Amino acid sequence: MTVTIAVAGKGGTGKTTLSGLLVRYLVQREAGKVLAIDADPSSNLHLVLGLPLNQTVGDIREEAREGVTAGMSRQDWLSYAVRMAVEEGDDCDLLAMGRPEGQGCYCAANHMLRSVVDGIGAGYDYIVMDNEAGMEHLSRRTTRDVDHLLLVTDASQRGLAAAEAMVALSKELDINVRQRYLIVNRVLGQLSDSFRARIDAMGVPLLAIVPYDAQLVEFDGEGRPLVDLPADAPVSRAVEAIAQTLLGK
Repeated sequence: MTVTIAVAGKGGTGKTTLSGLLVRYLVQREAGKVLAIDADPSSNLHLVLGLPLNQTVGDIREEAREGVTAGMSRQDWLSYAVRMAVEEGDDCDLLAMGRPEGQGCYCAANHMLRSVVDGIGAGYDYIVMDNEAGMEHLSRRTTRDVDHLLLVTDASQRGLAAAEAMVALSKELDINVRQRYLIVNRVLGQLSDSFRARIDAMGVPLLAIVPYDAQLVEFDGEGRPLVDLPADAPVSRAVEAIAQTLLGK
């Protein structure tokens, strides 16, 4: 059975970094086949993982809308095209959802894509999905039900307000979210009492406080894949503890 971990948060909170390091943890522990899904339109997860990105599901949807189906039925062509868009890495695979819909009706294509992506995901032991703040791909059911939804914020009041809104949104989505957790990322020093009180009022377990990591900033500035961070880096240790709590291994 596939275990799906979805990561969401407003831009700049480090959710893509956390997604990539969760993928690294699963790969290093040889937990099984891992599929990383980049559902953020900015499509940066491949940079964290050190993988190429040649095509997205959004590109494929546009081609299907324009009738570029190589003489196949639309469903068969979509299935073929999406499977070809999966970037196969040495340790994990990557599928990028890409940009949202443009003008016009995409209902039929989206319905077909849901079944295609679900079919691909069923072949993996783990899916780690990096979402945009609005969680649009989750709300459109472009992936299977979610076992662990990780809501990422920084230590700002605005970040926490966005997390509160995502808690409410996640309860309205037409999917089964089994567990919701909050992660406070890039923390310098201690959280204030008022900040902790606001977290307590959310009713979502605080899974981790991830410290600010200067080494991560250095890697990012040099354009180095963040999955190459040393195992003893503060953020690496924090993500390892997160994964062990979620997966019990």
